[in-house]
Amino acid sequence: MSEADNTTRPTNGNQPANAQPSVEVYAVYGAEPEIQAYAMAKYSRSALSMKESLKEISQQKAEKFLNTFYFQYGHRSIADLAHIALAIERLSILAAIAVADEQRWDGQERSTRYQDFKKSGYFLPDFGDDQARALYRETIENLFTEYELLSDRMSLYLASITPKPDDMKQEAYERTLRARAFDISRYLLPLATNTSLGEIVNARTLENQVSHLLSHPHQEVRGLGELLKRAALSPAYNVNQEALRELVDQIRAVSPELAMRAEQELLREIRVAPTLVKYADPSRYEIETRRELRQVAQELMGNLPVAASPLVDLLDDDPLEVELAATLVYEHSHYSYRQIRQAVEAAGERIRREIIDVGLRHRGKHDEMLRAFCSGQKFRFDILMDVGGFRDMHRHRRCVQIGQEFTTRHGYAVPDELEPAGARDDYDAVMQRAGDAVELLAQYSGPEARENSQYAIPLAFKKRTLFKMDFAEVVYISELRTTPAGHISYRNVAYAMFEAVTKRHPALARYFRVTDVREPVDLLKR
Repeated sequence: MSEADNTTRPTNGNQPANAQPSVEVYAVYGAEPEIQAYAMAKYSRSALSMKESLKEISQQKAEKFLNTFYFQYGHRSIADLAHIALAIERLSILAAIAVADEQRWDGQERSTRYQDFKKSGYFLPDFGDDQARALYRETIENLFTEYELLSDRMSLYLASITPKPDDMKQEAYERTLRARAFDISRYLLPLATNTSLGEIVNARTLENQVSHLLSHPHQEVRGLGELLKRAALSPAYNVNQEALRELVDQIRAVSPELAMRAEQELLREIRVAPTLVKYADPSRYEIETRRELRQVAQELMGNLPVAASPLVDLLDDDPLEVELAATLVYEHSHYSYRQIRQAVEAAGERIRREIIDVGLRHRGKHDEMLRAFCSGQKFRFDILMDVGGFRDMHRHRRCVQIGQEFTTRHGYAVPDELEPAGARDDYDAVMQRAGDAVELLAQYSGPEARENSQYAIPLAFKKRTLFKMDFAEVVYISELRTTPAGHISYRNVAYAMFEAVTKRHPALARYFRVTDVREPVDLLKR
């Protein structure tokens, strides 16, 4: 297809039909991320076309431009134009959740459904204590052993209740049931389990993400922030390196001079964001505000028992000041939003304003407001679900998510299949031992003992998260996450969201295309 085939050919009374097209559309490939950003940014500052801009730009020019307009003048949207692909491998599930918590993040993580995690290994925090380290290793390795046993046990059980159709290959039958078995055994995987993920982000998002990770309570996550920053500043992996090296060697056999030039052009080191991410540092705003809000939450809630709450609670509308104060406290406690809201409302207007002030007093010139200030959505759900299911719900980026810390105090989820498979007693015993170990690990004297203990928490234990969204997102999540191919954990959550909204707004029920989770599921249909 010729270049002109990708263009429109407008005609009017003053322009002949065979005139050159006035609109040209083409894809761009091969430009480094920061050079691409510079070329696109020049549209507002130059009459040059993209092709002309790319021909005249060098890395030095791009760096000078970005230093001036991005850092000095504050035109931060320029960094949105530089997109970067990154691989992050052998990090814990806990750390992966922190990395993926960036709302403008795009990526994929290893699936607990399609892969056996027993060989993944696990993260070992620095406990600074031999006894704590020994208890931690024993707990994690026991969970992996039980995970493997339960995977095999559930595969056999599911096969016993699911005959293979005549037209289905044995390999496909076993693979499908194995995936269903992993859906159950994944409840035993600890947050320490190693995983891998890939992400594609623009440079501004990466800068914010790095700053957020560098400010995190967990040492592993702070280390990841440093590694992400280093990856953006250091030479990138070139997928064509080996083939290009071979080509240069072939050219050298013919012409050493030409090979030298080819090597300079084809094998030069590429740094994906040497300018735009270099100043990403820990956020004093985030660190100091977290410290003060933890104290506020403790003083406000005291030793009040955590009340029982439903799987999904659709919250009532609040005055904005009440919502802001309650949400700021929510992230730093383990109470339901309703309990916190009641305490915030009873505390009075002065206390509410003091809480909001704490959320903003350390904000610097270039700091975005904390996510808690993303308020005012019509639909707000306080959801208490197992961490494994939360990882799937966490992927929804069009809603605002305010998450609480990992804990064992809310108990754990129990898959329905365990009882008929005769595995319930063993499962309960494993969870009890893991829960006891987490409590003991948190009591050791290491500098981050409480944070380090969380790595031993299995994915079955429940975590509370506040999800805020508009009507379209409620419909989307309800429809997508209730399909039979999904995991029962988030299917139940999505259906409860649907039921809560339609109970409050009955006339809207007909606009949801959900699957009734109470209907039997064909385990062989994915």
